[in-house]
Formats: sequence, C-alpha cells, structure tokens
Amino acid sequence: MQVILLEKVANLGNLGDIVKVKDGYARNFLIPTRAARRATEAAIKEFEAKRAELEKVAGEKLSAAQAQAEKLAGKTVQVSQKAGVDGRLFGSVTNADIAESLKQQGFEVAKAQVRLPNGPLKIVGEHAVSVALHTDVVVDITVAVVAAQD
Repeated sequence: MQVILLEKVANLGNLGDIVKVKDGYARNFLIPTRAARRATEAAIKEFEAKRAELEKVAGEKLSAAQAQAEKLAGKTVQVSQKAGVDGRLFGSVTNADIAESLKQQGFEVAKAQVRLPNGPLKIVGEHAVSVALHTDVVVDITVAVVAAQD
C-alpha cells in the first residue's frame, strides 16, 4: 500500500514522502496514529494545500522536544525495588517504572519513549538509559536502582 507521511517516521521517511509499506503496517499503525494517509490523488492534493501548516506543527514539536531534552539531559532518576542480599532485584525495573519516576519529577514522558537497550533492569546500581522525545531528539539519563528499605 502506498501512503503519504504526515510526520517523520523513524526508518521510513520524512513529512510528505510517498512510501510503499505493508498493508498491515499502514492499516494497524500508520493510519490510526495519524502518521500517514493513503496516497490517493485527492489526499496528495489536500496534503500539498496543508503542507506549510504541517511543517510548522512538526517544527513546533521538534523545538518543544529539544527544550525538554535540555532540561532532561544528565538527570539521575532514583527507583527503589525490593532486592536480595546479592543485589539482584525481586522483579525488575521496566520502562513504565522509569517513566513514572520522571513524571513525579515533572517531566511528561510516555513509557514507549524510554529505551532500555538490554531489557528491564534486574540488578542494583546505576544504569544508562536513553529517552526518545522525538525521532530526532534522544537524551541519555542515568537510572539509579536502589534496594528498598523495609
């Protein structure tokens, strides 16, 4: 299926690109999230009419993400979990736990934006985690996992 992208999509293209994707990807993800539309003649003409407005909105999103990235860069988030004597956690620290801790510090971050390169954190200590605020803006933060005191 051919779609016209209404915003930048990682590993696919930029705003305004007409790309060919699998039908399921278009129907189940791109179109429902309003990241793309079917590339019909009418849709292409409508996009060209709204192109300046869409580029302005995309620029505003990018500048907002960069502003948030400046505040978030280098932050340390502390998460406490129950742990054994050897430092291994009973359970793990997931991207949802990290996003919740960031929310408590005043940063609006969705759990899908928190990238854990090696999966959930399972030991006590400091771990480097990246937060993708925008497709072009990725910030590294430190997550300090501490043993919960009972």
